[in-house]
Amino acid sequence: MKFVTFEKEDGSISAGWLIDEEHVLDMFEASSGLLPNNLLDFLDHSKEYMKKVASLTQVTCGKRGVYQLSEIHLKAPIPMPRSFRDFYAFEQHVKTARENRGLEMISEWYEIPVFYFSNHLAIKGPGEDIVLPNECERLDYELEIACIIGKEGRNIPEDEADDYIFGYCILNDWSARDLQRKEMKVGLGPAKGKDFSTSIGPWIVTKDELASLKRGKGFDLSMKARVNGKLLSEGNMKDIYYSFGEMIVRASQGVTLYPGEIIGSGTVGTGCILELGTEIHRWLEPGDQVELEIDHLGVLKNTIINGKEVK
Repeated sequence: MKFVTFEKEDGSISAGWLIDEEHVLDMFEASSGLLPNNLLDFLDHSKEYMKKVASLTQVTCGKRGVYQLSEIHLKAPIPMPRSFRDFYAFEQHVKTARENRGLEMISEWYEIPVFYFSNHLAIKGPGEDIVLPNECERLDYELEIACIIGKEGRNIPEDEADDYIFGYCILNDWSARDLQRKEMKVGLGPAKGKDFSTSIGPWIVTKDELASLKRGKGFDLSMKARVNGKLLSEGNMKDIYYSFGEMIVRASQGVTLYPGEIIGSGTVGTGCILELGTEIHRWLEPGDQVELEIDHLGVLKNTIINGKEVK
């Protein structure tokens, strides 16, 4: 199933799932309030609610709570997640990005999956504008996949970790490279280099849809990025070095994970301008449209706008 959050013509926000390529179901309206109108509340009781979902999956067009996609506007599937951890799990990206900065690979990267926390209150959805920070002259996209935590757990063992995943979505970890590089020289960060925006969407695909595509530690999912229609990045999720299970193990050590938290994979190989080099493409500028595409997960598009014009 593909779960979505959307805005209706009257301005109200609700949540549900895609029925087909042209229709979406408002789960709150269709269930007469038995299901919540947002995915955070849904995830808090997803095991119970998924039983009710099964009784609504046969809803046909014309019945209560069914809308055409052309009638609604998709938002970030979880507009305000409970947290956002972003890992660093693709070896090719780590190696190349470090080489481009004159840095050698570090052995510790192979010992533990590492992550940072980013701003979970600055989440953007499909079609939303991304504001270029005023001080930034080196804006970059990052092509990633994210998993959504679906149940509470602490000190989760690796052989149970997949049970805590509700589904997956596309993630764009926007990066102000000049701000990031300067502050990380101090020994902390990334912070201001990342906290202005992260895009997710256009929907969350439940993990059962990807089960047949499992390859090694990842899935056989082609990942692409285009800027203004030009293909720049192309990788595959199956090349990931650390599985999402290993990331969940690390994140939950001594810490409780809750439904509605997001875990990012880090950038796939070739998945950003920092890695490709500016001889391949300049840094992003206002007016640029960035399009991320992952097999089975859809397409996530955003346009850059000038921060000096936004108060």
